[in-house]
Amino acid sequence: MNYNYQLSMIRNKVSVICLIGSMAVLFAGCSDHAKNAGRLPFFGPRQGTYTHRVKGELKTDTVYHIIPNFRVQDQDGDSVSQDNFAGKIYVADFFFTSCPSICPITEANLLEVQKSFENIADFKMISFSIDPRHDSVRVLKNYASHLRANTKQWYFVRGDEDEIDDLAQKGFMATAQKDSATPGGYLHSGAFMLIDKDKRVRGVYNGTDSAEVKRLIHDIPILFKEYGQDINSKPIALKNDPE
Repeated sequence: MNYNYQLSMIRNKVSVICLIGSMAVLFAGCSDHAKNAGRLPFFGPRQGTYTHRVKGELKTDTVYHIIPNFRVQDQDGDSVSQDNFAGKIYVADFFFTSCPSICPITEANLLEVQKSFENIADFKMISFSIDPRHDSVRVLKNYASHLRANTKQWYFVRGDEDEIDDLAQKGFMATAQKDSATPGGYLHSGAFMLIDKDKRVRGVYNGTDSAEVKRLIHDIPILFKEYGQDINSKPIALKNDPE
């Protein structure tokens, strides 16, 4: 492994650490409040407040950042939008099929997340390709098949490259951009984002870290409970767990 490649690998790892670390610092207060209330935190800038009546009493609630609408194409050539996730809790990430660095780890870990909740109808997953010029419908379908993913629950999608980059950074608050010095030509964080039924980001996890992935699996039933649903995950052993 040459020096430039080693340097690029380090930059990828630094990107993951910076994203997760900055989010943790930025929303530490919100996280503490959420833990005390038995709820997961909200991520993203606050959009303001609104007042409504609950059992005859006025109540003021915060309006949190929500994922904007999108329309992309999945591994079967079908259109996928926010409508596919109406009433669902889902996990999102950004990847590309030819990624030589972190993607084989993150997508293998996402497969274990899917296996943990494969029988939960209100749970979905979506992986956005950040290299749509290479990742055609056929390439995505072959990738999903090789991974043995259940594509009725997990979408592998492509779209306009600029729109996907914008969606990643402004919508899901994830790192995804071109970088010629990075293996594969794209810099991305490898983060998993947990989205609630109201399109709000409720968790950000390092997809290359088995402890973080287990935390995601732990948090998903907690989020379902906020909507009055009790579910259980299946026990799993991540492929990159220490012996």
